[in-house]
Amino acid sequence: MSQFSKDIDAIASLRQKFNGTWDAINPEHAARMRAQNRFHTGLDIAKYTAKIMREDMAAYDADTSQYTQSLGCWHGFIGQQKLISIKKHFGSTKRRYLYLSGWMVAALRSEFGPLPDQSMHEKTSVPALIEELYTFLKQADAWELNHLFRDLEAAQKAGDDAKAKELLSKIENHETHVVPIIADIDAGFGNAEATYLLAKKMIEAGACCIQIENQVSDEKQCGHQDGKVTVPHDDFLAKINAVRYAFLELGVDDGVIVARTDSLGAGLTKQIAVTKEPGDIGDKYNAFLDGDYINSADEIDNGDVVIKSEGKLKKVKRLPSGLFQFKAGSGEDRVVLDCITSLQNGADLLWIETEKPHVGQIAAMVNRIREVVPNAKLVYNNSPSFNWTLNFRQQVFDAWQAEGKDVSAYDRAKLMSAEYDSTDLGIEADKWTQNFQRDAAREAGIFHHLITLPTYHTAALSTDNLAKGYFGDEGMLAYVAGVQRKEIRQGIATVKHQDMAGSNIGDDHKEFFAGEGALKAGGKDNTMNQFG
Repeated sequence: MSQFSKDIDAIASLRQKFNGTWDAINPEHAARMRAQNRFHTGLDIAKYTAKIMREDMAAYDADTSQYTQSLGCWHGFIGQQKLISIKKHFGSTKRRYLYLSGWMVAALRSEFGPLPDQSMHEKTSVPALIEELYTFLKQADAWELNHLFRDLEAAQKAGDDAKAKELLSKIENHETHVVPIIADIDAGFGNAEATYLLAKKMIEAGACCIQIENQVSDEKQCGHQDGKVTVPHDDFLAKINAVRYAFLELGVDDGVIVARTDSLGAGLTKQIAVTKEPGDIGDKYNAFLDGDYINSADEIDNGDVVIKSEGKLKKVKRLPSGLFQFKAGSGEDRVVLDCITSLQNGADLLWIETEKPHVGQIAAMVNRIREVVPNAKLVYNNSPSFNWTLNFRQQVFDAWQAEGKDVSAYDRAKLMSAEYDSTDLGIEADKWTQNFQRDAAREAGIFHHLITLPTYHTAALSTDNLAKGYFGDEGMLAYVAGVQRKEIRQGIATVKHQDMAGSNIGDDHKEFFAGEGALKAGGKDNTMNQFG
């Protein structure tokens, strides 16, 4: 017996216990509503999605072609439509997640208005967006199942047993739109206690995976901007522990922590690490500080800071801002130390923020990490901050030049030019871009590929195209040809926007609650019927 049928029987038995006072309740209708609301709390979601993510991590360890992907989103509707599109085109949500970007929360969700990615937005807006995303994903389940139940009811009324059986099977094997969300907690929004409190809110909203970076909270910068300031490892590990305690307190025992290092592009630190003995983690951190070794106190000026490092006295370089500077060229070494330390102290996945998408650069660091932690895996930001076209054209140009190929037809300084779009170099660079995720998953240990800000850019691009036509010579045709007709031709469900917003679900509920007296919106005069 199917679960749906079991629920009908269970609710029918329950109704009988109330001596006729529940006779208005239709067990099948109640069972339908139960099926359309699978997850009741955010913790239900966090536990369910954490299991999915752990299984995906194990599958990747066995076969690197089984990497995962996500797109960033800043509104529940955007996240919902992504998952609906994934199910429509690929039939399954397997290995497809959502990413919640702190950058987009700052730029698009703050009550202060658009903000840079510097942790100035309200931290409560992050768990609020997680909750919103899952509200819309759950509604997508209800919307899809509502159509299946309506079709089932029609097949049963028509006496089409074969169709009814097929539809019941689809209902029983329905795959939810609820998928893991990798949620950005920035640098923790304060001290470790503040990180713990915010992590709890995020987990309670449904987050099974939290990403945290090793920057100073009050100096936090976007990973692709200058002026990044990192913290000593002990400070960062305290926040990783805070997130783990939050997961455990709430019973999400297999919650996932992504430890992000910005050390590759961060040349500054606010603190000198505490060290108790030569070679400990604090001593290793301090060894990267820029400065001069001295032999006597006579070489110390007013305000200088002197530490003992590698058995010698070092006068570290301190900037007018009070920050300390790392040695030039030490970024990759610091990244490797950051990653190993994080994985050995509670993190599950790594995030290395780079300045360009280059498989060789990433692999070089990951291979060093894997010498110590063999199963090290990365989450990687396929960032819109990269000029992907220019980067890969330059990489192909350099590779061809190294191979001795004639590249005299190309000007490396002008490779972004449209004149190169259909050239052999341009076509080859596009192939490298197309294969980047597959190659990086295989060669550089990248388990999860994400684009942080895709819908920020798609919203701007599509709005620009619509505005240009609508307010120009095209008038209404700009919308009809550029939007609605494409929705119809491509089978985009939002063309019936009332249905997508829940009108049919509401009509069914009205009928469940009031029977023949229900005043429904989906009658013959509803213009949604024009779309078939």
